[in-house]
This record gives sequence, structure tokens and C-alpha cells, in this order.
Amino acid sequence: MRHLLAVVAALSFAACTTATPPAQPTEGFVQVEGGKVWYHIEGADKPGTPLLLLHGGPGSTSFGLKPLEALASDRPVIRYDQLGCGKSDHPTDTTLFTVDRFVRELQAVRDSLGLKEVDIMGHSWGAMLAEAYMGTNPQGVRRLILSSPLVTTAQWTHDADSLITLLPDSVQQVIKTEEANNTTDSPAYAAAMDVYYARHVRRAPRANPADGDSSSKTSGKLAYNYMWGPSEFTSTGTLKTFDATPWLRRISIPTLFLAGEFDEATPSSTKRFAALVSQSQFVMIPNSGHATANDNLPALLDAVRTFLK
Repeated sequence: MRHLLAVVAALSFAACTTATPPAQPTEGFVQVEGGKVWYHIEGADKPGTPLLLLHGGPGSTSFGLKPLEALASDRPVIRYDQLGCGKSDHPTDTTLFTVDRFVRELQAVRDSLGLKEVDIMGHSWGAMLAEAYMGTNPQGVRRLILSSPLVTTAQWTHDADSLITLLPDSVQQVIKTEEANNTTDSPAYAAAMDVYYARHVRRAPRANPADGDSSSKTSGKLAYNYMWGPSEFTSTGTLKTFDATPWLRRISIPTLFLAGEFDEATPSSTKRFAALVSQSQFVMIPNSGHATANDNLPALLDAVRTFLK
């Protein structure tokens, strides 16, 4: 489906003249720099502005955003697996894992699917990607949603350091020791990560375990480790100096900032970054960590629907 908007228009016209069944989910592949990426469209026959979803990671796949397809009741919702993860190609050439190339990939997806006008929602690393994309002054982006965003790595790691101090002393010591010894692949470090993640990443059991299993099996660990680092709270990769604040200040479209109540993208930092955007608003998702779509989907959907309307 290379020209989504044209198809939507055609389907809308047909609906006025004949009784047509609801459109089936549409998916396929888009050729991008470095390989092919998989995409899925829900609600292709709906008349609203298409919503393009950008998943986290890097390399976490779009499975985590699948619950947001509930928004397809009135608009097309598109998600895609970025290069290096999910159902997309998994190259091992790390020169492909750059912010600039992922920005070009996003534009290639838009061009291939004919998304001349679009709303964009990015979660975590996906929000970072959206921030960098907006720095290119793209045409046709009507509204922007930055969900649990990383805006600067410096602030992210500062907040993480503060959250770590709230963990049991024994867990703090494991993190400190394993990172000092460069043994972050140890079982002890993995166990310490689990404690942190249970508080600030995913606080509720997986709503869709099968999707979680699929995501885990096809995750882009190479991209994550190369670009970010060994854990959510420690950055050693190419994103270590990431800073999107200059791009935020130039955003002139309506923008929604979201953060979970217990998010590692802390509500206080997210709200402060929202103030850099002229037409912005901030909503906190209660009883949620970083994985807001898993921890409190009804509140997340309500916030997004309200904003898009």
C-alpha cells in the first residue's frame, strides 16, 4: 500500500455508494537505506489524519505499541519495526545505527505510504527520533506526541541516578560494582536491572504476553547496546551526548508530552521539557511506569484521543 491517503479517499467514497465490509489490516515492507522495514496499518478505511507510531529502544520493536491500534476506530494507525529489529531486516553494520539514518528511514516510510499529512507519536527512543525528525523541518506533520520522551541523555541519567538511590542498598551496590568492573552482562546485574524495571519501566504484568515474547525474540540488541548501552539507566553508546532541546524550541505545532507517574522519564523533567514548546501540554498517566501502554492503557488512550480531537 504505497499511497495510503489515496486509498483512504477511495474507500471513503465507496462507503457512500455501496455497503463495503471493513478494510482488513494491511501490512508489508518498505525499502530503506540498509534493508527493508516491516509496517502494519490498522483502520486504513478511516477518514482521520493517519497516526504514525515510533517505537522505543533502539531495537524494542513495535509490538509494545500494538495496543494503540485501538485508536484506529477513527483514523489509520501505522506502526513499523525500525531497521535492526522485529520483522524488519537485521543488519550487523553498525554504521546504519545512527540518528540521521533513522530519521531518513522515517521519511522513507512516509514517502512510500503516501503520508503527506500525518500525526506522529513517538515513545521513549521513538520520541527522541521524533524530536530529531522535527529538527529537519518536515512538511505535513500536523500534531506531535512525545510519550515518555528522552530529551537529553544528561537529564535522563541524572534522573536515573536519583531513582537508583531509592532502591535497596544491596541492589545499588550490585549496580555500582558490576558497572565499575565492566561486567554488566552478569546475572547479578540483570537481577538488579529487574528491580529497577519493576518500579520504573513496567509495573504491571504484560497485558499481552505473546507480543512480549515476540518482541523479546526479535529485539534489536545490537542497535540498543551500540546506540544506548547496557541498561536503561546507564548510557555508554552513541546517544550518550544526545540533546534535543534546540529542536524542541523550534517546534510550532500542537505537541503533547506524556509520562507515567513512576516513569524513568520522570514527570517533573518531562513537564519542564514541555515548556520549551510553544503549543504544548503535559499529561501524567497515573499508576504507570515507562510502559504506559501496558500499565494504564485506558488513561493513555484517553489522553491521546483528547489531544488528537
